[in-house]
Amino acid sequence: MKRFASLILLLVLFVAGCAPASTPAPEPVTLNVFAAASLTDAFTEIGNNFQTANPNVTVTFNFAGSQALRTQIEEGAPADVFASASGKEMEALVTGSFVAPESSQVFLNNKLVVILPANNPAGIDSIEDLANAGIKIVFAAEEVPVGRYSREALDKMSGMYGSDFKDKVLANVVSNEDNVKQVVAKVQLGEADAGIVYTSDAIAAPELVTIEIPTDINVVAKYPIAPLVESANAELAHAFIAYVLSDEGQAILQK
Repeated sequence: MKRFASLILLLVLFVAGCAPASTPAPEPVTLNVFAAASLTDAFTEIGNNFQTANPNVTVTFNFAGSQALRTQIEEGAPADVFASASGKEMEALVTGSFVAPESSQVFLNNKLVVILPANNPAGIDSIEDLANAGIKIVFAAEEVPVGRYSREALDKMSGMYGSDFKDKVLANVVSNEDNVKQVVAKVQLGEADAGIVYTSDAIAAPELVTIEIPTDINVVAKYPIAPLVESANAELAHAFIAYVLSDEGQAILQK
């Protein structure tokens, strides 16, 4: 009987030794993506898809004006990926050695559009109406990429609508916001009669009325993306950027 029990024990130990070792689950990882506020809707969808494909990864977004994000990175905020609405902000991080030279890639182009509240209380029907006395316009601040682009567009418009057009429009500006989403919010709330934002932001707020800005007086914003030199998750940062640049990622951005 004892011999039989010993044989059983040996058999159990043999089977246990032959069983395949279980593969440990990947360690949970957080990927910190700093992205321009105008990317909020598209990048949220992209982030959800990336997490589905990488179950151990949590993508944490910091959406703000590109200039604010650049400052946060320069001050030591932990970031793995930076997606900017302006090459100027990316170039500053390259100069400061936060981003490796030649590592940034343009992944998106965006244009400007005029937005109006749904009821259009000021009766604005054209770009020229932005110079009408008494209307309330909200812009992003000049240091914000979309605010800088808006003023560049006004320079072009002055060549079409008169040399004093820009001055008249700027005289109607009642607020300069920290990012493009705040411009949209002010117009949605009826606190302004008009604003200038990216086309993507207007698409994300379909209740607003829009006035297209002709190509010859518009400004095209080029968005660069890059991993941070000090990223704690370099491989994952590159994988996220690859997804943004993929056909699927580009389709989400186009949508």
